[in-house]
Amino acid sequence: MSPSHLRRALTAGLMAAFVSVVPARAETLDKVMFGTNWVAEAEHGGFFQAVADGTYKKYGLDVTIVPGGPNENNRMLLIAGKIDFFMAANTLMSFDAVANNVPVVTIAAVFQKDPQVMLTQPDAKVAKIEDLKPLTLFVSKEGMTSYFQWLKSEYGFSEKNVRPYNFNPQPFIANPKSAMQGYVTSEPFAVEKAAGFKPNVLLLADYGFNTYSTLIETRRDVVEKKADLVQRFVDASMYGWYNYIYRDNSAGNAMIKKLNPEMTDELLAYSVAKMKQYGIVDSGDSLKNGIGAMSDERYTSFFNKMVKAGVVKPDLDFRKSYTLRFVNKGVGVELRPSKP
Repeated sequence: MSPSHLRRALTAGLMAAFVSVVPARAETLDKVMFGTNWVAEAEHGGFFQAVADGTYKKYGLDVTIVPGGPNENNRMLLIAGKIDFFMAANTLMSFDAVANNVPVVTIAAVFQKDPQVMLTQPDAKVAKIEDLKPLTLFVSKEGMTSYFQWLKSEYGFSEKNVRPYNFNPQPFIANPKSAMQGYVTSEPFAVEKAAGFKPNVLLLADYGFNTYSTLIETRRDVVEKKADLVQRFVDASMYGWYNYIYRDNSAGNAMIKKLNPEMTDELLAYSVAKMKQYGIVDSGDSLKNGIGAMSDERYTSFFNKMVKAGVVKPDLDFRKSYTLRFVNKGVGVELRPSKP
């Protein structure tokens, strides 16, 4: 190669190196801390997917997921300003925040249906929710103060047959005339593995318990001062959920298993299949408005049911608990297959 050609080649190489380096220097990612309410699992999969496949980065975000657990309180970290977003369990948490003047607001609802179910044994001959009344019911303390109050007001259930549920399926397995609470994405799988039978499943959402679930919360000051960051986080998260539910979710699952070694490929696949089968993530309003969709009508309906059940006070200004500003834009709907 002649000296002139060598100089041109070296110059071109240096320019190429410069071009490849400059964007990395110029690109400033906004650091975001997102806390979940439990250990890593498929029910959080879309968020992990968005980290693992680079979706958050495409939206200019450097997202760190802070898993929750039995000894963690990530919502307190949100309130204290230590993290930016939090994954709340359901709408009742949002109502409770308003009642206690906690300055957080829901900005998206990832689950259109709450995964809460009641399980019965195959021979229990339970076809509808009313058929549960004569059975021994294993219900947690949290369940007694929430959905069970709705079962009482809506369907006339009584507490006389209720026994404490301590997140152990053995009492249910041992009693053929019993029903046990659980999540459609996990407890049926655990029962089948432990007992060798497939339990019957009654999803409370399909009988009118229409709370949203897996909500994204942030502080009011974040909404007011960093609306663009909030919108980018919501949009990227929803793309993460479309990719996790409908496309190759191996990257997200690998991250979940790394953070939670007890999670298996079999349970992850089961959980995703059930989320799709029951329309937990993508059904109702989300079919048109995109995953994360919320509506005033749905909030009003659930609020009225909780007032009737005596769970919340009728003078609660529940509309302060959420904002529709960042959802219902159809973000990511193009990723849904024609036949989910």
